[in-house]
Amino acid sequence: MTAVDEYAASFSEEPGYLDFARVGPIGGIVQAEQQGQQALLSRARFGSLDSLDSQDERMRDAVSELTGFPSDQVVFQTSTGQGLMHAMFGLTGGVALSPAEYPSVTYAAQRASESLGVVTPLWLETDHGRVTPGNLREQLTSTTVAVAVSLVDSRTGYLADLEGIRQVIGDRLLIVDAVQGFGVVDAPYEVADVVVSGGQKWVRAGWGCGFMALSDRASDQLVPVWSGADGSEGDGESLDVVRPPARGAAAFTVSNPDPIAEARFAAALEQIAVVGVSDIRQRISGTVSQIIDIADEFVIPVGSSRDETERAGIVVLQPAPDQLTVLVASLHNHGVTVTTREGTVRVSAHASTNGETLDMLRAAFLSFATLSQG
Repeated sequence: MTAVDEYAASFSEEPGYLDFARVGPIGGIVQAEQQGQQALLSRARFGSLDSLDSQDERMRDAVSELTGFPSDQVVFQTSTGQGLMHAMFGLTGGVALSPAEYPSVTYAAQRASESLGVVTPLWLETDHGRVTPGNLREQLTSTTVAVAVSLVDSRTGYLADLEGIRQVIGDRLLIVDAVQGFGVVDAPYEVADVVVSGGQKWVRAGWGCGFMALSDRASDQLVPVWSGADGSEGDGESLDVVRPPARGAAAFTVSNPDPIAEARFAAALEQIAVVGVSDIRQRISGTVSQIIDIADEFVIPVGSSRDETERAGIVVLQPAPDQLTVLVASLHNHGVTVTTREGTVRVSAHASTNGETLDMLRAAFLSFATLSQG
């Protein structure tokens, strides 16, 4: 059994689950980590809480291993949205982004603009929601200080060309919402200045955990507007002094992180690192190709890219408007879990997606085809 086979076998989601872009069911390692840390907290035996205190460093080291950012430039976040809020509120100047980005990105930019008046969103025209180096180049202005983009677009499944975008934007900050690819895409994170992700999707660590990683340039340029006692300089011996924010990523936090959430996140990332992101991606890519082949077999239009270099784990189906309800009902009746949004059906597979699940998908498509022809 290969390492990726062992990885896949550590999960136990029910057959028919194809909705990892919404949430990735946790596996045995994360469950065991959660139970073990909770047991420590419940007993609070003398000296045992030191283990909880060590989870922050463990989490940062695990993120560093997968992103290449130094661990001292990583800070825990409870969600992608919170990390993006920190980044956008810390900017001064124009930020270029697509209005079709996931709302965590657009809301952060708009809220920062409305609240502080120092950030100006530049709403990009895109290629059907895809931000590419080509369509970005001509829209940047002299006042644009940052570009925000999803590593993998949640609606189209498009895998952004981060290296191409970096070449186009020069020394502007590149802010990446990585949640739809982190853990399954071997991305060049080193070209980004801000990388933010949660752990509830492809990492499969559950809700309430994530990170923000900053380059030296981002640390110098972003202002830690929302920074609490835990993000301040010094060791906090005096409770009567409000200390200035710490330098670097550590400033972008408000209070002590949840050590059990950090432990879950670290355990999931450590498991991924042992297997290797590239091997996990290769397994997922093969499954995505099978899903596209099954859709083609039943003449269901595929709106997401067929090019392996432009996709991750998401397949977007675009049935005719009058056939959407029939397709959704067929999937439901065969126990296939997907996301339906804005006239499309989003199918997302992981390394643990097996032949039984694909057989259920094929059966659902067969029912759809039969009903559509009738």
